[in-house]
Amino acid sequence: MNKILQYFADSELLTADGFDDAILGVDTHTDRVIYSLRRCREILMSQGMSYEEALEYLDFNVIDAYVGKQTPVWCQDDI
Repeated sequence: MNKILQYFADSELLTADGFDDAILGVDTHTDRVIYSLRRCREILMSQGMSYEEALEYLDFNVIDAYVGKQTPVWCQDDI
C-alpha cells in the first residue's frame, strides 16, 4: 500500500486501481486523492503500452471518468 494511503487509512478515499505509485497526495478539504498523470502514463508504458496508447487510455478510461464527489484529481505534471 502507498505510504500516503497508509496515513489516511481511516478515511474512505477513492483510488484508481493500479496507480498507487502515481499518488502525489490527498486534498484534505475534499478527501480526494491526487495523481500524477506523468507517473500514470509511465506505469502504463511499463506494462507494454506505447506513449500514445497510454495517453489514449488515460484520456478515455481514467481522466474523464466521474465516479462521484470523491473522484480523484489528475495533476498534469509534465509540462
